[in-house]
Amino acid sequence: MRFEFYSEALDKVPKLSVDGTVPNSIHFSHWEGNTTAPEVKADTSTEIALNLVDSPNYAALTNGIDLVTNNHFDTDGVLSVWTVLNGERALDYHDLLISAAEAGDFSEHTTDDGVRISIAIQGSEQASSNNDTPPPLAGWLAGEEMDDARAYELVLPQVEQLLANVNAYEFLWREGWNNVALALESFARGESRVVEYHDSRISLITLSPKLINPIMAISKHARGELFLIATPAPGGWFYRLDYPYYSWAETVTRPHIPRRDLKNALATLSEKEGNRDGQWNGQWKTDDREMTSAAKFLDDAGELQVSRLEPDKVVAVLSSCTT
Repeated sequence: MRFEFYSEALDKVPKLSVDGTVPNSIHFSHWEGNTTAPEVKADTSTEIALNLVDSPNYAALTNGIDLVTNNHFDTDGVLSVWTVLNGERALDYHDLLISAAEAGDFSEHTTDDGVRISIAIQGSEQASSNNDTPPPLAGWLAGEEMDDARAYELVLPQVEQLLANVNAYEFLWREGWNNVALALESFARGESRVVEYHDSRISLITLSPKLINPIMAISKHARGELFLIATPAPGGWFYRLDYPYYSWAETVTRPHIPRRDLKNALATLSEKEGNRDGQWNGQWKTDDREMTSAAKFLDDAGELQVSRLEPDKVVAVLSSCTT
């Protein structure tokens, strides 16, 4: 098996499209629109790859193709590519690989080491699709900026060492892990908390303003189909609405999360905000700059603004929106 990062030069070449979905390929992916064989489907592309290499139908599923490709760089992409390239040897790391992929793509804390591996490969912005920070491991190996193709060249030979001895790479994951740990501790101490509104399937998450990267802790504790995340600020609250962080993908065990028609609810919230001191202060707007974001209270420049509405009042309005 061999890997080549996707480019248009591969369009007419038969290939295995692992994680990403590209033309003229057999898919092993959880991205929407994939044609992955049902017998190997799973929630992450890494688990799909593990199912593939463990399948007695491997030859038929791959149609004898030995070219593996992907069109983006992230934890799940790297680990699913590495799994297909290394075949049955990857099964020795089965649970750890899945845990790291879930941390990277879904911001889920299944195991500490899974999170640390993902931070080393991808960085701390686990659920963000617009993170421009160079990936830590590739950046350390290169010592300079690089494109995704070069990042794969650098990281793939290091994956098994990272899986076998994550502590040797502590200098890459320590800061990011500390921020995750602080967020988890904040919920454990009750400084941050979740209230579930079961009828509307809304999770109200109120965060300590001290937290830097709370997404993984939110994912661990919230159980609703829509997350209202409120952070206290002078004069009110910063708000954002998110869907569960796995909900962008085609999943098997995790339930499908329908998108809601928020138009009327956002208009009502904006009306309730009103003008303060004769000045316009922002508007509740849909926001799709991140893969699972739904809405935020923003100004014209797209920056978060302080809302004066209390969280329970926002929940009451949102509860009226339809799925």
